[in-house]
Amino acid sequence: MTAIFTLTSNSALPIAWHRLTPVWQGDEDVIQKSLPHTQLAPAWQLLLLGDGSPTRHLELLTGEPTEVDVIDMSLIGTDLDDAPDLIQAVPGPRLRRQVWLRTASGQRLAYATSWWEASHVDEYLQNRSLPIWASLARLRTELYRDVRGIYYGNSAALESGFDVPGPFWGRHYLFWHHGQPLTLIYEVFSPYLTKYLGPMHLSVTNGKV
Repeated sequence: MTAIFTLTSNSALPIAWHRLTPVWQGDEDVIQKSLPHTQLAPAWQLLLLGDGSPTRHLELLTGEPTEVDVIDMSLIGTDLDDAPDLIQAVPGPRLRRQVWLRTASGQRLAYATSWWEASHVDEYLQNRSLPIWASLARLRTELYRDVRGIYYGNSAALESGFDVPGPFWGRHYLFWHHGQPLTLIYEVFSPYLTKYLGPMHLSVTNGKV
């Protein structure tokens, strides 16, 4: 899936984005309290529940630049696009962007979908081949990453794209800028990251983690 799709209206929506079918999911209360380490190991919790840049984290883990393959840039108008309910916080008409995040050597590490106010996307993504973090860092944009949902689930499309079996961990969050929602982002991480982060779950031995 390498083509970029663009529509001028939401009368006929483009290719679907890849939402997980959850086995388990948690809301803001779960995110604030953290998860048992038998469910999600501490290193993975730092990646998924922290408010730092995942792009920067991936670069630090792999020692390689994080690059972007844009697979979809579509105007969706005011359609809710089967997105998390927070999409309504992003003013319409909206643009949906889908990307793979990968190492410079080609290993896919994450998948992300983001929704933007269409009239402002060019202001913040001047180079659309850059990761969002890199684009906004160049503009010295002050942001707050507000993690609102976490998921553990399946997706046949992501199994194919990552070339590893699921289930996968994912999350969604709002980027805030000057007190206003800038974009809604939904991210899913590849189990390949166990190479750097260790197991996604810690086992229990003799009653201890």
